[in-house]
Amino acid sequence: MKLKTLTNMKAVVYSRYGAAEVLQPAEVPTPVPKDNEVLVKVQAASVNSWDWDLVTGKPLLYRLLFGIFRPRYPIIGSDIAGRVEAVGKDVTQFKPGDEVFGDISGSGFGAFAEYACAPAKVLALKIPSMTFEQAAATPQAGVLALQGLRQGQLAAGQKVLINGAGGGVGTFAVQMAKVAGAQVTAVDRADKLDLLRSLGAAHVMDYRREDFTKTAHTYDLILDMVAWHSVADCRRALNPGGRYVIVGGKVGALIKTATLSSWSKPEGKQVGLLVHKPNAKDLHELNLMFRAGTVVPVIDRLYPLSETAEAVRYLGEGHVRGKVVITL
Repeated sequence: MKLKTLTNMKAVVYSRYGAAEVLQPAEVPTPVPKDNEVLVKVQAASVNSWDWDLVTGKPLLYRLLFGIFRPRYPIIGSDIAGRVEAVGKDVTQFKPGDEVFGDISGSGFGAFAEYACAPAKVLALKIPSMTFEQAAATPQAGVLALQGLRQGQLAAGQKVLINGAGGGVGTFAVQMAKVAGAQVTAVDRADKLDLLRSLGAAHVMDYRREDFTKTAHTYDLILDMVAWHSVADCRRALNPGGRYVIVGGKVGALIKTATLSSWSKPEGKQVGLLVHKPNAKDLHELNLMFRAGTVVPVIDRLYPLSETAEAVRYLGEGHVRGKVVITL
């Protein structure tokens, strides 16, 4: 492995918790890949919900993992898409010039920069028909949707409710469930419902006007991205033998779900918390879905790297339809 004359690169960094304005453009040393890593020249990156959490330092429990008094990782961002610049000596599946994408949240983040290092095992080749922007929008949200539906044992003919369906994970999950032959009910804000219908939802629900846990309808699978309701309420909305899988939400709700998932399961109803596992195999499966035209990432807005703070602020406001993408 030999790097060219790379010294410094443009990045967006922060050194304290706060509002989005703590994210500032800077020049920092270009990272050098380890033996099992790939150095990627980033063409696009996407913003995820926990980028907002990392910036604000909330919930406080996150600081035990990411820095109690100040951020442990000065450059955030999980999803990258770009071209391989160099590879470590143990990497055989990629070479310089390859177009790749992946989720680097498990290896120190760093997507909001001109270059990022990532373990080869979390990257996959990008298919030519997929733009870098589409590729960057796919890894974390697409894999979470895929793994959540897999954990929920999605099957044709099921009635599936997706709560928080208008965000990054939800828009992928609606498409996947529809293609699998499920009857999908999508729950989100009123201004996202037309989008959700266009993605394949048979029924839509504005959560501000209707509570899905208090209707007469029940479901074989509930995939929950926001976890606003109690586990008991969601369990009541399940059919016998149904499954409730929580993908995201407030830390308190996640901890409670993890606890309750080990309790007794009346009528065979299952409660589970998804543990995200970035991996190349699932990225390959998403490639196949994209090539077949069955799943397409929904991109709300594009921002240049210099406007990353604005992109993170927009996501933090909670109005995003699908994904927000940073372009370089």
